[in-house]
Amino acid sequence: MSGEIFKAPTGTHDVLPPESARWQALEATFAAIVGAAGYGQLRTPLFEDASVFHRVGEATDVVRKEMYDFEDKGGRRVALRPEGTASVVRAFVQHRPTAVPWKVWYSAPMFRYERPQAGRYRQHQQLGLEALGSDDADLDVEVISLQASFYAALGLRRVLLLINSLGDGNCKPQYLDALGAYLDERRSDLCDEHRQRAAENPLRVLDCKRSACIEATRNAPRMVDHLCGPCKDHFERVQAGLRALGLTFAIETRLVRGLDYYTRTTFEFQATALDSAQNAIGGGGRYNGLVESLGGPPTPGIGFGSGVERVLLACDAEGVFATPAARVDVFVVDVAGGAEARDLTAALRAAGIAADRAFDARSMKSQMKSADRSGARLALLVGEDEVAASSVTIRHLRGEVPQEQVPRADVIDRVRSLLS
Repeated sequence: MSGEIFKAPTGTHDVLPPESARWQALEATFAAIVGAAGYGQLRTPLFEDASVFHRVGEATDVVRKEMYDFEDKGGRRVALRPEGTASVVRAFVQHRPTAVPWKVWYSAPMFRYERPQAGRYRQHQQLGLEALGSDDADLDVEVISLQASFYAALGLRRVLLLINSLGDGNCKPQYLDALGAYLDERRSDLCDEHRQRAAENPLRVLDCKRSACIEATRNAPRMVDHLCGPCKDHFERVQAGLRALGLTFAIETRLVRGLDYYTRTTFEFQATALDSAQNAIGGGGRYNGLVESLGGPPTPGIGFGSGVERVLLACDAEGVFATPAARVDVFVVDVAGGAEARDLTAALRAAGIAADRAFDARSMKSQMKSADRSGARLALLVGEDEVAASSVTIRHLRGEVPQEQVPRADVIDRVRSLLS
């Protein structure tokens, strides 16, 4: 053996216990909130035919620069999933569910080859939901409010909601012409990247965070001023719905998100407790032409995604949604050979009580240290005296409560009583 020590690839990270319990609790919170609104979980493959993503964002950085795509052993061009919506829409087109709106949620790893940053990894976990089959502005309100409810349930309070409208196939082309003409006159003022790409994808310039592009587009045409009648009515209905639900928001006319498929409503949640350069914790929007681009019938849709790592950074910044302290309720300490620990632990678990034990015939002192580290509230002690008396000693690990000795036959009921 060479003695080489392998590490997780650059831009990835291991989530160890007890931190992983926090991730589980986060997903459970999300699932409860969206499940109560009629969304069911969808699980899609980790990789797709690369064309699935090329069709929805050929000119975006996500597809052009960041996507992990490769040829498999069968000569097929495939790509690791860089975002969630395209895979959901592919599944919709393939399976053609009849009940609409089709409401699904997911929790899945995403892959993007980009420079790792705080809360932003080349493999990151994303929670999201999608609703396909309705163009009703009230569905936009539902989706946005569910994301807001999720953050509120975690205890986040310093969250800013930004919204915008990108129009549709009727009014967006005219706006892009106006924006393109504006940028063409100021091409020399743009950053190096967008000086070359402004004509190809002018909306990306509005999304640029470099000072040159921000200054050059300060007085650029705004999509909200070019909305056609139906898009304007839709956007006003969304705003009215958010106000009716008591959600505070701001209209951000530069908000275009990072993918090309968005139409009409776009939105983003920012955690103001984080550094302003990297404070987006989730967002999404409408994509009324995406199903058609993947071979399906005309079908409107809307959804959002939220990065788990970034959300947890926001929770840390506000001091909320801490890592769960206890993994088990009871720890069995056996210094009489281990058989009692084996049997008693199995009996506790069968009774629905979270329990753990030590192994390898460790000393009483060592086992008690393990019991304390486990977060358990009770330690069940079994020594030679307890074996002889067919009893178990119950010691409280959290608080000044006298220990007690109970018959082995009564220990399950007594533990239940103490834990309740």
